[in-house]
Amino acid sequence: MPSKTTPSKTTPSKALPSKTTASKKVRPRGERGPLASVALHTTLLIASLVAVLPPLWLLVTSFKPQSEAFSTALVKDFTLGNYDHVLNDTKFLDWVLNSLFVVGLTTVIGVFISATTGYAVSRFRFPGMRPLMWLLLITQMFPVAVLIVPLYNLLASMELLNQPMGLVLTYLTIAVPFSAWMMKGYFDTIPVEIDEAGRVDGLNPFGTFWRLIMPLAKPGLAVTAFYSFITGWAEVAYASAFMTGEENLTLAGGLQTFVNQYTSDWGSLTAAAVIVAVPAAVIFGFVQRHLVSGLTAGATKS
Repeated sequence: MPSKTTPSKTTPSKALPSKTTASKKVRPRGERGPLASVALHTTLLIASLVAVLPPLWLLVTSFKPQSEAFSTALVKDFTLGNYDHVLNDTKFLDWVLNSLFVVGLTTVIGVFISATTGYAVSRFRFPGMRPLMWLLLITQMFPVAVLIVPLYNLLASMELLNQPMGLVLTYLTIAVPFSAWMMKGYFDTIPVEIDEAGRVDGLNPFGTFWRLIMPLAKPGLAVTAFYSFITGWAEVAYASAFMTGEENLTLAGGLQTFVNQYTSDWGSLTAAAVIVAVPAAVIFGFVQRHLVSGLTAGATKS
């Protein structure tokens, strides 16, 4: 019988890459090109200059005499007269003490209220919890200018005008709502099993919060303390509206006495501003290692 011949199967030849394709360098995904890198670094450099130039101009001007305050040149006649005038011829030290008292109370009370509020909302379910959180959020939507008149009338009715405690109460209305939301997010990242272990050991809810949870919440507490400190240290509108008399002013209100409609002592203003910035920088140095972890807490779910 004639043998059957089966047609040979021919495999199609693979197309070889062309020279242009083989020689083209493929950039890994996510790697920036030269132009993109130059544009990025140029933008960062410009942003850095914009951020650094105002405080640098402030520092340089504080060492200039009054006649050279608006000169664009660097210091020609170096002088410490502005600092001497601020410290010895004004009530600057009284303003510092007033600010420290107000800011200290604001920080301590603000941290305690924010931490307890955030913990309660994070761990417990109670009637009115959601409206409470919405209320804390809504209070942040009103500008300071709108709230000055109602707060002024409220403080007047409680006889707290021109009193440090009046400023403390107004600053708490700024610091506590934001800090309570932030602390809730941080407490959500702490396992509930720690609370359960504390209750098994016989601790009540406050004892569990104080002994077990608070030591674990140091980053969040550091951010809350820093925010409360900055709120009271740098606030101007409330301090100017609710406090009168140079001996009762805080630093923010006292700085306005150097430059107003009657006088313009820019040298003293810049010198005082440099001194005011030092405590804020020191506090930031102490808490900066906790800022990132505290601010990002609660941003992700485990």
